[in-house]
Amino acid sequence: MPFDRKKADRAVAFFERYLKHGTGKYAGRPFLLAEWQKRIIRDIFGTVKDDGTRQYSTVYIEIPKKNGKSELAAGIALYLLAADGEAGAEVYGAASARDQAAIIYRLARRMVMQCPPLRRRTEVLNSTKTIYYRPTDSFYRAISADAGTQDGINPSGVIFDELHRQKNSDLWDILTLGGDTRTQPLTVALTTAGVRDESPLCWQQHEYASQLLRGVFENPSYYPVIFAADDNDDWEDPKTWAKANPALGDFLPMDKVAEAARLAKQNPAELNKFLRFRLNRWVQQESRWIPLEKWDACAGKVDREALRGRPCFGGLDLSTSVDLTAFALLFPHEDGMIDILCHFWMPAAAVRERTKLDGYPYDRWVQAGLIEATEGNTVDYTVVKRRILECAQEFELLEVGYDIYNANQTAVELQAAGVRMVPIRQTTIGLNAACRELERRWEDRTIRHGGNPVLRFMADCVAVKEDSNGLMKPVKPSRHYSRKRIDGIVAILNALARLIVHDGSGGAADPVVLVV
Repeated sequence: MPFDRKKADRAVAFFERYLKHGTGKYAGRPFLLAEWQKRIIRDIFGTVKDDGTRQYSTVYIEIPKKNGKSELAAGIALYLLAADGEAGAEVYGAASARDQAAIIYRLARRMVMQCPPLRRRTEVLNSTKTIYYRPTDSFYRAISADAGTQDGINPSGVIFDELHRQKNSDLWDILTLGGDTRTQPLTVALTTAGVRDESPLCWQQHEYASQLLRGVFENPSYYPVIFAADDNDDWEDPKTWAKANPALGDFLPMDKVAEAARLAKQNPAELNKFLRFRLNRWVQQESRWIPLEKWDACAGKVDREALRGRPCFGGLDLSTSVDLTAFALLFPHEDGMIDILCHFWMPAAAVRERTKLDGYPYDRWVQAGLIEATEGNTVDYTVVKRRILECAQEFELLEVGYDIYNANQTAVELQAAGVRMVPIRQTTIGLNAACRELERRWEDRTIRHGGNPVLRFMADCVAVKEDSNGLMKPVKPSRHYSRKRIDGIVAILNALARLIVHDGSGGAADPVVLVV
């Protein structure tokens, strides 16, 4: 992507020449950006498209408390207000509640009051938490989700503070969709780690940003930044503290974090706070299941032609109108390998919308023939049934395990056509053996999946949950909040559940190869 050094330098210079800190021991001092802050600012404002406009439209910054998040947000808000070159700019400082929204506003107001050029050109109205910038007829305003519907807005910039506190996506949707007519609208979300079940919107953004950082796919308009300790990092090690806290030893004193760690060692309740607020670890009952590096290590070439006529077990996961439908075939071999062939469908009318809203390249996957788009705004089950029957002719299809959700009528029709259909309970009892078996196989590298990007995307999306007996099942993403899809992995598990039964090993079947 092109980089405009002058624009990057200009943004940094705005902070360091015009802004001063407004609170604490740094009050009144110039806002000299730390190197990590400078890198973020330069990337955001210096990375441009071929036409010179800003490349990034969404910025997600996740960072532990006391690392200067709010001050950085206030500075970005003022730059968008007074130095971004946008006539009639509307910059909103958003949060879940009035008090939270007021934090960045107060910091921005103090910065304005300490800068004579800005003070002369602005008008501050505390009653509405608004800062007007007269030369371009622009304003910055603090708003919150608890203030009612925000109508008639046309944001050029949005600063969303503590996104993890948002209980729903209403305000986010209004603000991020309202600026579509702007040339280069920018949404900057800043947050610490949250509680997954309480923060579905923020968890969605966190997971999406994590996937971009891991290189699962690309989105050139989204800039992700996450400072956090990994789950396997030693939380008592100062190196872990530094990994999660870029300001440690600078404006975040080491002794403050050390004291918090000491209290955490003595008190389990304090430990949870330390992990979340100091190391930026999310609190959740569910955990990511498939390590992407181990999944990638199992890629390999599989010859579909060589599978013709061979016995296999099928797995079916039918979708709603917006989800993907997946059908998997598992082929056991005498040498202990199992090939898996996957088919995916989605409604043609949803391809463009889901690509835009979710940020995943469904359109490219359809063009590449990895997903079949069926006519209309729902998946055409007749196309799915026809393909399954074609597979029954192409291979020796012994059984198809299926999730009964949305599938009863389809299962009846396939059964009548001669395909043996077996319902699989989507519970820990119904799926635990298949989960453990698949888990063992990627650990042993007895899976070959061909590197299919759709299946890779789904493997990265899967989270699992264990019950009180230690039994496991995958957790399907929320249809209301999540962009993730795991249908292909579920289809594989449904097929694997039947293969295990016929193998007679109760979960110790022969090694697996995935064909996709």
